[in-house]
Amino acid sequence: MDKNQELHDKRAGSKIGGGPERIERQHKQGKLSARERIKVLLDDSSFHEIGGFVEHRATAFGLDKQKIPGDGVVSGYGTIHGRLVYVFSQDFTVLGGSLSETHAAKICRVMDMAMKNGAPLIGLNDSGGARIQEGVVSLAGYADIFYRNTRASGVIPQLSVIMGPCAGGAVYSPALTDFIFMVEDTSYMFVTGPNVVKTVTHEEVSSEDLGGAKTHAEKSGVNHFTSGNDVECLKSVRDLMSYLPQNAQEEAPFPEHFNFDLKKEKNIEEILPENATIPYDIRKIVDCVIDDESFREVHKDFAPNIVVGFARVEGRTIGVVANQPASLAGVLDIDSSRKGARFVRFCDAFNIPLLVFEDVPGFLPGTDQEWRGIISHGAKLLYAFSEATVPRITVITRKAYGGAFDVMNSKNIGSDLNFAWPTAEIAVMGAKGAAEIIFKKEIANSPDPQKKWLEKEAEYASLFANPYRAAERGIVDEVIFPHETRGRVIAGLKMLENKNETLPNKKHGNIPL
Repeated sequence: MDKNQELHDKRAGSKIGGGPERIERQHKQGKLSARERIKVLLDDSSFHEIGGFVEHRATAFGLDKQKIPGDGVVSGYGTIHGRLVYVFSQDFTVLGGSLSETHAAKICRVMDMAMKNGAPLIGLNDSGGARIQEGVVSLAGYADIFYRNTRASGVIPQLSVIMGPCAGGAVYSPALTDFIFMVEDTSYMFVTGPNVVKTVTHEEVSSEDLGGAKTHAEKSGVNHFTSGNDVECLKSVRDLMSYLPQNAQEEAPFPEHFNFDLKKEKNIEEILPENATIPYDIRKIVDCVIDDESFREVHKDFAPNIVVGFARVEGRTIGVVANQPASLAGVLDIDSSRKGARFVRFCDAFNIPLLVFEDVPGFLPGTDQEWRGIISHGAKLLYAFSEATVPRITVITRKAYGGAFDVMNSKNIGSDLNFAWPTAEIAVMGAKGAAEIIFKKEIANSPDPQKKWLEKEAEYASLFANPYRAAERGIVDEVIFPHETRGRVIAGLKMLENKNETLPNKKHGNIPL
């Protein structure tokens, strides 16, 4: 056989995966093939494959008769927005995308290259899990991947895209990465599937309810981004990449142009309700400070009482953390603390400045929260902010009560600049509760306890429920008008762009997990 023809034939064989019939079956399920996904994800003609001819070496259970070039995963490198990324895409048409010894080795190969060259790693997951016929070497392959995920954490961005099943030990690699994307109706994540659940716990549950995109977006918080189909999902990955640096030593890219509607500086003055007990959407305030249409919310459907996401200010990528008064009055609870802490730590790892909008009446009370460990979980957010060395700016819009005031990036846990609006109420607790405690006897002995309570509430509010006591003590740097917020944030970020802070020399801290 002609040597050139032999190469052509081998390349053609490696590109068809499990064959046209199985690819067509993928399409009927609303799923793209492994190579089609890479084509959508990366810039045109930028993909270079590595390991296209790799085949497994197993012989048990008839595997010696089922050898397909590539062994169920397409791996290599290319570009997104002209920047280098490494990618692997599991091929469900080849032995169900199951992970073998050689399949794992291919993934580890691109992971090692990503680390050495300081570029993001994107994994497109569509696999039935470990290749059962290979036994322990398949499990060892997963462990090799987990180990590299852990070593790469905080060094390069790692994104996991779930585009089919992801079960058993396979789920732990995505869980170790920075962000997880899922597709509605076609992607699933669970440690044990519905059949095992039924056998062990006698619960009947569908794959979708157990581990679908919506379940993990709303209930578990495992899923960060949800899309309607493969193409939307991959475009969402491309969009997120525009906010992220290549590695922990570089800065995020600056777009050539940005827009800001000056009308928003006037609009921001009208967002807060006159009555401090009435909720509002914090996203409206965020939108009035950041560049137009630049907010990329993360974890949108999980713990809605806190809003986190990426945005731009004069083109600069920032991380936004904001209490959400429209949900549970913006209180902190277990889920919102976890959500906020993880996002803060990502931003800190990758040199992304943090902008915090604070309107928090405290932590959510109740036996459910206490028994499930709000003390430890709330401490995660406190720890994350305290450890962060990136530029950090806080804007207090309305309530800032109790320990939650401290936790939300206060000056005393290392924030660089803290601003408050004239509407800010900075106190140990709300005036009503404070008056009841401080003046309990006086209220009880009064001929009109209700009238006396209201009187003492007003007295406490005038003394403490304002930003000026904090400003007098330097705990707040400046009280500003709402329309001044964007200008002060821009100036602050420019002032802080060369910030250099080093943590005490230690192996690592002991975050309250």
